[in-house]
Amino acid sequence: MSLDYENDGVFHEKLIEEVLSQYPGKAAKRRKNHLSVATGGEDGSETGEVLSECDVKSNIKSIPGVMTIRGCAYAGSKGVVWGPIKDMVHISHGPVGCGHYSWSQRRNYYVGTTGIDTFVTMQFTSDFQEKDIVFGGDKKLEKIIDELEELFPLNNGITIQSECPIGLIGDDIEAVSRKKAKEHETKIVPVRCEGFRGVSQSLGHHIANDSIRDWVFDEANADFEPGPCDVNVVGDYNIGGDAWATRILLEEVGLRVVGNWSGDATLAEVERAPKAKLNLIHCYRSMNYICRHMEEKYGIPWMEYNFFGPSQIEASLRKIAEHFGPAIVDKTEAVIAKYRPLVDAVIDKYRPRLEGKTVMLYVGGLRPRHVITAYEDLGMVIVGTGYEFAHNDDYQRTGHYVKKGTLIYDDVTGYELEKFIERIRPDLVGSGIKEKYPVQKLGIPFRQMHSWDYSGPYHGYDGFAIFARDMDLAVNSPIWDLYEAPWKKKAMEPDAVAAE
Repeated sequence: MSLDYENDGVFHEKLIEEVLSQYPGKAAKRRKNHLSVATGGEDGSETGEVLSECDVKSNIKSIPGVMTIRGCAYAGSKGVVWGPIKDMVHISHGPVGCGHYSWSQRRNYYVGTTGIDTFVTMQFTSDFQEKDIVFGGDKKLEKIIDELEELFPLNNGITIQSECPIGLIGDDIEAVSRKKAKEHETKIVPVRCEGFRGVSQSLGHHIANDSIRDWVFDEANADFEPGPCDVNVVGDYNIGGDAWATRILLEEVGLRVVGNWSGDATLAEVERAPKAKLNLIHCYRSMNYICRHMEEKYGIPWMEYNFFGPSQIEASLRKIAEHFGPAIVDKTEAVIAKYRPLVDAVIDKYRPRLEGKTVMLYVGGLRPRHVITAYEDLGMVIVGTGYEFAHNDDYQRTGHYVKKGTLIYDDVTGYELEKFIERIRPDLVGSGIKEKYPVQKLGIPFRQMHSWDYSGPYHGYDGFAIFARDMDLAVNSPIWDLYEAPWKKKAMEPDAVAAE
């Protein structure tokens, strides 16, 4: 259901020149490589061909002094990969601030009793003080682990998420982990995700993947019996219930989801991952490393899937079904047919209200490309998109989604994004919480596309109905007609003066 349109590439090129002209020469030269306009490619995203080329540099250090929207390696490990694993205690090892200010922001839904057998929304910190920096924190870490095992005996493991000071002072968290794991007969995983590592949260994803490879895999899981249609859903963090929506569809077509990590995941699901028949990767950027490792070591193939919007849901389900043979293919077609009336009803209701509305996106992970077709299913037009921490292969994949002339921006600065929005004046912006209120103050509707603005799920057919409703509520809210910019207001009549 991909729309046939082309954006105004000439205007977008001029806009890039305008923005760069405000920088000093050296900064402008560096930022120029991160801003581009998609050029034409071969038509036909559904056949795997490239719609456009997105030629920008990425995964490079941000320029000091600009307002970047990136996170750090700690955020990528604790906040994204490890944090949603619900039956483990995740220690933010270092000063209190890192854990406190990132506490429970991503809406990783889970089932369980918090503080008893699940701990996702709890904050555990070693609360480093000056004396810990001077004398080291290994003894303090040992004491914390002892206390956690006493206070929360039903936890199934612990991770140690290192903050910046741990790497700077050289604490041996690996030795502490081995010692205490043996003493308490439990799983303890040290993660060297100090925030200063790498250029963004992306390295934190990689480090977390490597810690799973080194400290979790190859553990005996004798109680688990693999089946012929077992799959792992990898890189779905269950934002607003997305992973549950995904599981429903996969199980309807006859597959068994044996691992749904790390959203609503348990340690056991991660441990038994190498026994599955296929890895389905949702967030390629954060989890492709472990999928490649499982393919190389265990021979498990992997494929990306996209459950945003009916066009991509159908294409993904059919691609997955082909891997398992005719029986699953037949069930898949029946499931697609089952949901077709729902899809038609949603599109009939919302497409007339959203047709032709323009959208700009700036998010992390996979959303700058994966949600594009969901908007297009509603008749909306993507005029600009970009990533906070993408690599080159992310932009190559984006070429399968965006149309010629689309404005592309990598690690966009606060100034650049504001100017792009001011000049393009899209009907909707989808980005993060830091961008939400400045955009709304510009008089432009906004949706928070990191955590669905406290809504969701957006995956699956039911999720598409929620997505369509939320976009309509944002774009067509009457609030935008209730105020004017100060410079457009009519001069007020002078107050009447009483006659003397």
